[in-house]
Amino acid sequence: MKQPIVITTAITGSQPRKKDNPALPVTPSEQIESTHEAFEAGSSLVHIHVRDKDENSSSDPELFGQVQEGVRKHCPGMIIQFSTGGRGREADQRGAMMYLKPDMASLATGSVNFPTMIYENPPELVESLAASMKEHGVKPEVEVFDAAMLYNAVKLSEAGKIPKPLHVQFVTGIPGAIPTRRKLLEFLVDELHELAPDATWSAMGIGGRQFEVNKWTLEMGGHARTGFEDNVKLDRETLAPNNAALVTLIADVAGEYDRYPASPEEARNLLGLAPVA
Repeated sequence: MKQPIVITTAITGSQPRKKDNPALPVTPSEQIESTHEAFEAGSSLVHIHVRDKDENSSSDPELFGQVQEGVRKHCPGMIIQFSTGGRGREADQRGAMMYLKPDMASLATGSVNFPTMIYENPPELVESLAASMKEHGVKPEVEVFDAAMLYNAVKLSEAGKIPKPLHVQFVTGIPGAIPTRRKLLEFLVDELHELAPDATWSAMGIGGRQFEVNKWTLEMGGHARTGFEDNVKLDRETLAPNNAALVTLIADVAGEYDRYPASPEEARNLLGLAPVA
């Protein structure tokens, strides 16, 4: 039997700027439209960053609220996930929008070197964000940029600070963090299965190896992430016209691995989320 795969679309991210990719959605209306296109192509989860008027990454709850309202209206049942990433945002701002109660929010469980900065996630910040998510009924997506973050997440879940079952997103391909190597991903997935047998997982590849990692996850039984946040090209040369085109790459090849894009209802069930009322 074919098994469903949850396709996450990271529609915007912090990089690149719109001048580098005219199709990049940065305003709430553009983000809602791009999400709807991805939804129609088979994506059941959207990962959201918002931008201010200067296109800088923002924690403005009003902007998050506008995007959430539009996605709920035009993409029934789609899982909404807010980013709490730190690029361009102060620590006390990163969870400011949790009161809006998205379905999920990203949670990096440790610090890591990026090419030009340290992505700082000290223990007190991680626990503060986790507590805010728990208070508002928001499921964390644990973002693992380094192996230690996986073990940190398991420890937090065993202490009751992150609810079970875990959902883990393995991030590969950022210089200074986990490289895009299949045997390394296989090791991390094996560790996750041993330490948290009921956990679910997804993986992403930054840049030109995005679709390669998508196919690994199809084969390995995990879930997949795509979208302009991670890569803007269909191949080495061609800019994707929209996020939906990157989703379509996965949807079109899924059957070769006995998989198919999960519906919003299936995705919610797979990730342990409440159905839409």
